[in-house]
Amino acid sequence: MNLTHPPYGLIVFCVFSLAFLIQLAFYLGVFSRLAFFKKKKDQPETLEPVSIIICARNEDDNIVAFLPLVLSQDYPEFQVVVVNDCSADNTGDILEEFARKDSRLKIVTIKPDDYYSHGKKFALMVGIKGADYPTLLMTDADCRPTSNQWLKNMSAHFSGPAEIVLGYGAHERSKGFLNKLIRFDVFFIAMQYLSFSLAGKTYMGVGRNLAYRKELFFRHKGFASHYEIVSGDDDLFVNEAAVKGRVEVEVDHQSFTVTKAKKTWTEWFRQKKRHITTWPRYKTSHKVMLGMLSVSQSFFFFSFVALLFMHFLTYVVLGMFAFRLLTQILIFNGAMRRLNERDLLVYSPIIELILMFVYPVITLSNTFQRKSKWN
Repeated sequence: MNLTHPPYGLIVFCVFSLAFLIQLAFYLGVFSRLAFFKKKKDQPETLEPVSIIICARNEDDNIVAFLPLVLSQDYPEFQVVVVNDCSADNTGDILEEFARKDSRLKIVTIKPDDYYSHGKKFALMVGIKGADYPTLLMTDADCRPTSNQWLKNMSAHFSGPAEIVLGYGAHERSKGFLNKLIRFDVFFIAMQYLSFSLAGKTYMGVGRNLAYRKELFFRHKGFASHYEIVSGDDDLFVNEAAVKGRVEVEVDHQSFTVTKAKKTWTEWFRQKKRHITTWPRYKTSHKVMLGMLSVSQSFFFFSFVALLFMHFLTYVVLGMFAFRLLTQILIFNGAMRRLNERDLLVYSPIIELILMFVYPVITLSNTFQRKSKWN
């Protein structure tokens, strides 16, 4: 079979062209919404009380480093509910010391049970039930807000009909290619869920920076529909509870949280394996939407290589490839500026290709995945 024969070249070119058009539709029709997003500058006259929920298991160092930044938020009325979930280190003692100095800190303690093991979702439910205020803001114990305006920026959206506010949870910059790959992966995921939300198709959020109404949580019976899965306290809950017109996006640089990125490939791979287990539980329309993005990306690159090998309409193919690349860079530049990740722009083409191969490996490896741990 001669794959360089014109009919085969035409078939591959049609595949390439279709993938090209789908990719452009995503970048120009969806991701441009974040790249060129302009935040409304109006602030509500009154800010309602908020409960910040943090789950902590053996987080004594992070509590010392980051809890003061949470408690120092410039906000009229709020509380911080920290769930001390079976910690075996000094987390409990450190929290008690903070609570003696600041009445806004509320500690909820879960003690170990030899007959019952639980995951993070149980700890979150305990914290939410213990919250005094109707508006909740979630973050993790190993996250720090980028400013004392974090709470104000996130909660300001609740002056209207919003029930959910999606924020950005960045990863800390450090040396090395792995850090850049992890941060690009986090950025690319954020660009997707924030852009789709701006387009009225909210499908997920991240627990490092996520706010919603307490009433919404109980209306949807918390995490009942996916309690047996280790992950999903953020993305699956949002996927289930989000209603068009009642979700807001916050991308002011002062509204971000930052956490430390994994230091080794093994740690990151294990983390991604856990996170990706929730995808099959998304709504069918969301799986189709995200599947089209991923499949069109793969078909675009593979058919591009095949067409170059066939020498079929080479200049046309190169022109289409260049147009897609320039469009992508334009959108990435705008979105990275919104999310304060512009140092990643120069690495984006090569990291995109690496992740295109890494994700199928992670998905395949989950077939043999053992039961995950809380963290």
